[in-house]
Amino acid sequence: MAKVTKPLGQRTAISFDFGMKYIGIAVGQEITGSASALGSVKAKDGIPHWDNIGKFINEWQPDYLVIGLPLNMDGTEQPITKAVKKFGNRLFDKFHIAIEYKDERLTTASAKEQLFARGGYRNLKKDNIDAESAKLILESFFEQLYD
Repeated sequence: MAKVTKPLGQRTAISFDFGMKYIGIAVGQEITGSASALGSVKAKDGIPHWDNIGKFINEWQPDYLVIGLPLNMDGTEQPITKAVKKFGNRLFDKFHIAIEYKDERLTTASAKEQLFARGGYRNLKKDNIDAESAKLILESFFEQLYD
């Protein structure tokens, strides 16, 4: 696994909210602890259009990648958890960037709430929800760095 070499607080990360049809993407910086939703990439049976993911990675040059890990409320793995880990392994194999996982329980519900508050029902498009979920995953990851 690749190591992150920049000091804490000076790194950029891209996060992913994995889905079998769409993968939400966000970018953020540790120094601000904030992230921005970038959009989503289509996937077919969990296999993304790798060139599209590569465009985000080339543009933002992240120091590491954070992937939301779907777990049941009791902390056990869901059926999709294995596919998420496989996606993480493929990301690493293709881009050689360190991978981190972040528990994403309740992220989608929070994303929908925030999107609705900002724009009502018309803001609840699948693309928006996936990207907003990736943003919340990354911000949550940044919070735990300083705990």
